[in-house]
Amino acid sequence: MNPGASIDAIKGVGDVTAEQLRQGGISTIYDLINFLPRAYEDFSTVSNISDIQPGNVTIRARCETVATRPVRRGMRITTATLYDQSGKIQAVWFNQPYREKQLKTGEEFVFSGTFEFSYNRYQLTNPSAEKTADLPVASHQLLPVYRMIQGLKVPFLRKLLTEVKPLMTRLGETLPVEVIRDERLLPRGEAVAAMHFPDSPDQLARAKERLAFEELFALLLASQLNKEEMSKLEGYGLPFDQAIVKQFVAALPFELTGAQRLAAWEILQDLEKSSPMNRLLQGDVGSGKTVVAGLVARQVAYRGYQTAIMAPTEILATQHAATLDKLLSPFGVAVGLLTGSVKGKAREQLYTAIADGTVQVVVGTHALIQSSVVFHRLGFVVIDEQHRFGVAQRQALLSKSDKMPHLLAMTATPIPRSLALTVYGELDISLLNERPKDRKDIETKIWSPNSRSQLYGLIEEQLKLGRQAYVICNLIDDNPDNERKSVEAEYKKLRVGDFKHRRIGLLHGKLKPDEKEAVMRQFSNGDLDILVSTTVVEVGVDVPNATVILIEDADRFGLAQLHQLRGRVGRSSHQSYCYLMVSSSKAPSRRLKEVEKSNDGFYLAEVDLELRGPGEIYGRAQHGELNLQVANLADTKMIKRAQQAVQRFLKSRTDLLQYTQLAKEVETYQRLTTLN
Repeated sequence: MNPGASIDAIKGVGDVTAEQLRQGGISTIYDLINFLPRAYEDFSTVSNISDIQPGNVTIRARCETVATRPVRRGMRITTATLYDQSGKIQAVWFNQPYREKQLKTGEEFVFSGTFEFSYNRYQLTNPSAEKTADLPVASHQLLPVYRMIQGLKVPFLRKLLTEVKPLMTRLGETLPVEVIRDERLLPRGEAVAAMHFPDSPDQLARAKERLAFEELFALLLASQLNKEEMSKLEGYGLPFDQAIVKQFVAALPFELTGAQRLAAWEILQDLEKSSPMNRLLQGDVGSGKTVVAGLVARQVAYRGYQTAIMAPTEILATQHAATLDKLLSPFGVAVGLLTGSVKGKAREQLYTAIADGTVQVVVGTHALIQSSVVFHRLGFVVIDEQHRFGVAQRQALLSKSDKMPHLLAMTATPIPRSLALTVYGELDISLLNERPKDRKDIETKIWSPNSRSQLYGLIEEQLKLGRQAYVICNLIDDNPDNERKSVEAEYKKLRVGDFKHRRIGLLHGKLKPDEKEAVMRQFSNGDLDILVSTTVVEVGVDVPNATVILIEDADRFGLAQLHQLRGRVGRSSHQSYCYLMVSSSKAPSRRLKEVEKSNDGFYLAEVDLELRGPGEIYGRAQHGELNLQVANLADTKMIKRAQQAVQRFLKSRTDLLQYTQLAKEVETYQRLTTLN
């Protein structure tokens, strides 16, 4: 056998099993060797049932009784009584009905899980269950846990890995010899073998260190190589004109923050270079990214080039266009809006104006990337909330220019520092970490449903002052199987209840674009007191007179989303309030407490990374494509180490093609690049 051989070269793997393995992503022996455990069960301390304390526990026991019952649509609970020679314990599994059949065999299992007080009793919640007879003899300490492959049992998978264990230690190196030596890393083969067959926690830690370093090294090397290639491309050098910029800033009805001035200066310096800019502007909600983009668009127009600004939603594009028109029209810069709602003659006229250069700034949605949109001289592209667009969509817009245009990506979702170094490593980053001077911190408070009438009284006080309020729910239709607030049910309830004397609007994603537009216009113009909405208002909606946002079932939203929603208020000098209504009287989660405690999106981004992990934050699809099995994108120390090693490697000018596997991974990551 050799690592490149087909999976059916292993003794005991027939046609059916080989197909099941292929379906699970394992086609060769090399794939199997690199099918690393997703976690480990620590069986080094097996307790008697009579001795266990709340927390993570491992017991060896048999099942006395087991039953599964449905509790509501889509949810089944399996409960069992487990026993050993010292006593009994209750165990419960959610949506794992197969446990009943597994446990009825009467055999002894090793159970590992959390022993906690829940539903008025102590119980073992969702424990793993490994048949004692199936455990490898040597693994009574650390047992690898693998991702499930449909149709295959874990003991069989372990048996296959034991068959190929001798090949593991003979695996070729993927990292340069100098890197392994300087970083004091385990050889690759030794590390892979230790991941599957760990002898001790220390050995496992060293194996993880080696493989995590390798993954980060490839990712960071790819982003650095992309950055180098980007700098060789030919773009448009647009000289800085101080008088034009000063004139724009002097005309603003407010003073720019220090962060806005610095970000604008960094961008304008980039524009002077003949290689295209590749910069990310990340600013917390309400920090003034659009003004920075407008200032740069003014300079670009003065130099005879066009700006395209792509936004993820029609509401946001419309708002950007209105803001930019106000900022730029006094200087004779024409702003056009291209969305799905612009039809017929108006659309044709806009196409013509873009093609002949009459319109110098075009704001739009995906409509901008259609083949019918031809630019006169596109020199600057802004992609707002860039993580909402696919790589192909971003490239389609960039390709509408003879040379590579300067690119500014903007996000109102602060990116944790570790992700900025890795996933966004090829981008230069500008930060807007100051709020405009007249803005007050938003007062945030968690509320229990039992205090609803008191809360409505506080909202009414704001409405009496002539202010406006948002009420956010996260479902459109009322669903009897779901206790979350439905936006339509909430709208009806408020209209006949505490706010029946108020003008209330309804906004959600299922409305037609022109209906959404009409509702938002009413709210912006002050013709509505309360807007009941889904998260369609999450990004960019700007109504300075709105000072209250009530988020229903706040415990069911993510931390970043709560912070984004809170940013819909606090957009003027008026004191604003964010009320987080929880769905039950249970103690609020750490996530909610952190939002209540801090208005700092950059701090909350770090907390979010800690709580959710990079896969959730970066986006499931992209994170899956990154294929990071061991590296933790929150580990800034490891990232720093890998970054320094990459710099040394690039300085040495070693030929990457010497390391076939590393070169292949780097090429994959280069194609998965953030933007270009």
